[in-house]
Amino acid sequence: MNLQEQRLMLTLIRDRRWAALATQGPDGPDASWVAYVPEPDCSGFLLHLSTLSAHTRNLLTHPRAGLTISEPERDDEDPQTLARVTIQGEIATIPHDHPDYPSAALCYQERLPASVPRFEFGDFLLLRLIPVRVRFIGGFARAYTLDYDGLRASAQCTS
Repeated sequence: MNLQEQRLMLTLIRDRRWAALATQGPDGPDASWVAYVPEPDCSGFLLHLSTLSAHTRNLLTHPRAGLTISEPERDDEDPQTLARVTIQGEIATIPHDHPDYPSAALCYQERLPASVPRFEFGDFLLLRLIPVRVRFIGGFARAYTLDYDGLRASAQCTS
């Protein structure tokens, strides 16, 4: 994966805020839409989710998930050429008393300021998706697979 492709992938990850979340539900795969915030070094993707939502309950039962981010569709272009990335990983809850909680919450809130009041709701949890496998499609016939270390190395060389 060359530097130009790495930059495209990281721009996509860092510029978007809305992604499809795939979880394992009681009856099989489940998909929903969620807001997310990548940590600066892409070591994790922060999710602030309500336990009232099925996807959150799924994650607490089966703490593996996929997060898919795509560049926006354009009416006059083939959607198969859109850049997109799927991050598969492990889910970890960040409890309020964990040393990472204040900085993770601030990172999330700075990127998504409208979320601040929800941090006072008792049913919301701050979760971190820790990447295990990343699949980046830069467009038609431009596909790459990275692991955790490869994603973090890309994040460092494009910062």
